[in-house]
This record gives sequence, structure tokens and C-alpha cells, in this order.
Amino acid sequence: MEAKTDRPAWKTLLAFAIIYFVWGSTFLAIRIGVHEVPPLLFAAMRFVVAGAVLFGWMLAKGERLPSGRQWGSVLVIASLIFVLDYGLLFWAEQRIASGIAAVMLAMIPAFMALAEIIFLRTQRLTVRLALALLIGICGVAVLMSHSFDLGGAAIETTGALALIVASMSWAVASILTRLLPLPESKVMSSGAQMLTGGLLLVVAAAAFGEFRGFHPGSVSRGAWLALLYLIVAGSIIGFTAYVWLIHHESPTKVATYAYVNPVVAVVLGYFLGGEALGLRTILGTVFVLISVVVITTAKKVDASS
Repeated sequence: MEAKTDRPAWKTLLAFAIIYFVWGSTFLAIRIGVHEVPPLLFAAMRFVVAGAVLFGWMLAKGERLPSGRQWGSVLVIASLIFVLDYGLLFWAEQRIASGIAAVMLAMIPAFMALAEIIFLRTQRLTVRLALALLIGICGVAVLMSHSFDLGGAAIETTGALALIVASMSWAVASILTRLLPLPESKVMSSGAQMLTGGLLLVVAAAAFGEFRGFHPGSVSRGAWLALLYLIVAGSIIGFTAYVWLIHHESPTKVATYAYVNPVVAVVLGYFLGGEALGLRTILGTVFVLISVVVITTAKKVDASS
């Protein structure tokens, strides 16, 4: 007899709703926080607490600590994901609308595809993939260019460049995750990365002088609530839902969050954050999302074939 693998549909729907809407809403929460708390320090607060909770939870369950080699890998990946990717995202959201930041980071699958083509040689550049990459580049150009007369201001250049570097950093980290030795438990691995990344962000915040002149008492209740939301909903609950889905649904289905999150972020930014939603934003978002959908649903063609 086959083992029964049925599970309540509500659990699957709830998990998808979390990674779609909670993760999509975190961009607005970041924007709320970084307008009152220095960005690297705000990111450090989020990930030190969330990472400590996940890491401590795994230890309490009897999970083994990472080995020395694994800690080395954790340090490399945490530097790329949390210091570069998230650090630059939090910094950029002082200058760029939260919805646009989400759209820019949606280009991560495009950079991952390029990394597989150029460096790993595990993917071949097909016509379909080339067109998808070109459409994504056009979307970013629409958002950044001052030449297109589409109404609304082009996004701030330094912030946009920071988000491009952030996307590249995440893509490189994703590739390295497949190559470097990491703990077998995904939760232990991510908890260790998150905690390490948070501590590195504390060091970065201190190096950039973010502790000077920072007075917690002057921070509004709204900013503290945004931080609490990022820690509990965005990191702990969101990550738990993601890991559960990875074990119960196909990677293609789970990857759909990559093009739902930007839509959620743009809509929330418009209705709750007072962010502009003009033709420039709509066109840039559509181009990027078409690119992401095509890239994430395309069948891989082995470069050796």
C-alpha cells in the first residue's frame, strides 16, 4: 500500500499566503523603519533576534552545531546575503520607494541564470532565456532612465545601483550554497547564517558610525512595530513557511513568490505608503515580472548538450 501523503489544503494555502503577502509586505516595513533607525543597525536588530531564535530552537531540538568548515561557509554566505544584499536593500530604501525596491530585487533569478551560464556552465543561453534577460534589463532601464518621458521621476541612481549589487550578491550566494559545505538541516543552516549575518551587520553599523547619535527613545512606536513585524512575521514565520513548502511542493511552485512579492509590495506601497504608481512604475514592473516568470519556468538546457 502507498503511504498516505494527503495534507490539509489549508496548510498549503496558508504557507503560500505567508510567503506571498508577508514577504511582499516586508519591503514597506523596512521603509518605515529606516526613516527613523540607521539602516544597517535596523537590519542588524532584525536578523540578530530572528537568527538567535531559529538557531536556539534548533539547539533545543538537539540539532548538532555546524562544524568548523561549515562555519566558514556560513560566514561567506552570511556576508553576501545579510551584509551586502540586505544591508544594501535597507540602505537603498531610504532613497527608493519600497515597491520599486521589491521590483529591482525581483531580478535575482536573472542574475542567477547568468551565473549558471557564465561561471558554472550548467545552463545554456537559449533564445527564450536571452529574450527574458533582455526584457528584464529593459524593465530596469525604464525605472532608472531619465530619457524616457513616462511621467514620474526616475528612481535615484545610487539607490538603484545598490539594489543591482544586492541582487548580484544574493545570486552569487545562492550558487555558493550549492557548492560549499553547510549543515544538513535547512533551519539550522539558515539560523546560523541569519545570526552570523546579524552580528556582521552590528559590526558594519558600528564601522559606519550608525550608533553615534542614535537614541532608541526617539524612535516612534510605528518603527518598533515594523521591526517586530520583520522579526516575527518576515523572518521567523516566513522562513518556517518557506521551508515547509520546499519539503511539500515543487520548487517551481514555491518560486512563484519571486514574482508575487513585487506586486504585493507595489500595491501596499501605493495604498499604505503613499508611493507613486505611474506609467513608469507599471511598465518597469511588468517588464521585470515577465522576465522573472519566463526565467523561473524555463526548462534548463545543459551547456554540455
